[in-house]
Amino acid sequence: MRSPFPTPRPERLATALLATALAVATGACGTDEIALVANAAPDRVIVGPQGAVGQFAVECELSHLAPDDPIVHPGHAGASHLHQFFGSVGVRADSTYEEAASSETTCGQQGDSASYWAPVLLLDARDPVDAIRAVAYYRAGPEVEPTSVEPYPPGMMLVAGDATAVEPQPLSVVAWSCGTGSVREATPPDCTGAASLRMIVTYPDCWNGVTISSTDWADPDARHAVYSEGGRCPASHPVHIPQLQFAVDYPPVPADRLAGLALSSGDIHSGHADFWNTWQQAKLSNEIEVCIHRDLVCNVSS
Repeated sequence: MRSPFPTPRPERLATALLATALAVATGACGTDEIALVANAAPDRVIVGPQGAVGQFAVECELSHLAPDDPIVHPGHAGASHLHQFFGSVGVRADSTYEEAASSETTCGQQGDSASYWAPVLLLDARDPVDAIRAVAYYRAGPEVEPTSVEPYPPGMMLVAGDATAVEPQPLSVVAWSCGTGSVREATPPDCTGAASLRMIVTYPDCWNGVTISSTDWADPDARHAVYSEGGRCPASHPVHIPQLQFAVDYPPVPADRLAGLALSSGDIHSGHADFWNTWQQAKLSNEIEVCIHRDLVCNVSS
């Protein structure tokens, strides 16, 4: 059984519950706040992980491959499609928070013992393409006041993208590019001559302030985290958290083999990624304060 996590501060819990109650009581189904609850994607494509906005980035090497998912299928080894894991070393379906947080990490920032995982890219739907690296970019969501961003609570779990998708997802959630280039595409492009082929997944940045995981990952209305819009979070999810962009780099795939690409989750459009906050919490809080709150660009990888 997973160890209990710290309870959200009482004042934050009260604020979140009061905001939700007021929205329901006023029947505000047509208000901006309620509209934002259904916002399943950022309101724009974030072009280029680097830039002038305050952020910090962590580069991580591949840890291992496993058909596990500690978020969607906790405790059930082999119950998932094949994932590639980065960050905390040796994370498995039944890993505890304490195990992951105290593990060695494949990330260059040793304080980042978080666990990141994504489906495996396959050639001809069968041969895994080894990832070169992954880069996690943390910043405030578009137009969000940087000083309003709070650290993820210990043990927070986030999922972005749709593992069942067979059609293009919003490019603001899942996209492909050539290296750090600004062009975003729904499927892997021809990156001949570029440093890498890159899959980019963007996570929600508004939290309900109450639960660290969703009660039903298949139900969008049950999500504990949603996307901001116009710099604002909905009343039901009032806490600004960092907007994480997770990028996985692969060797460029020859143009004549692009049509045969798939993901271990199924269709090439089924891009997604998972994040489990097992950071060294003091280090995470420091990075947010020093880089995001002060609007500084820190530790940005190429």
